[in-house]
Amino acid sequence: MEMRPASSRVSSAGPADWFTGPVWMDELAALPGTAVRALRVTFSPGARTAWHAHPGGQVLHVVDGVGRVQSAGGPVRQLRAGDTVVAGPGEQHWHGAAPDQLMSHVAISAGDPATGGPTVWAEHVSDEDYRAEPEPLES
Repeated sequence: MEMRPASSRVSSAGPADWFTGPVWMDELAALPGTAVRALRVTFSPGARTAWHAHPGGQVLHVVDGVGRVQSAGGPVRQLRAGDTVVAGPGEQHWHGAAPDQLMSHVAISAGDPATGGPTVWAEHVSDEDYRAEPEPLES
């Protein structure tokens, strides 16, 4: 068993190739021998990921603030603290903060189960797509 005290974590800025706007990432854990990783990600107002997919899928759990998420071909959805989103293996999507509020989530991502292949990054989300009026998550 590995124990990691909070004081051992170092925040790193999200790369501009992956994000629009200031984003901070803190790795919480990586499961040895797997392609599973858990991060706490904090998005500044208006910040968001580029379109991307995780070969093994991703779980997002919002811990603070208000955010947005969209799956390719679907509507933009509003996220609030306590909401959880599951993106299936290979599902193209993006997520980030609302235009006027911070948002932090825990992201549990899985690479390709066979090869451990990483996240597949695509183009940045356009301002027009990002600013679409979000729909609330369905209950």
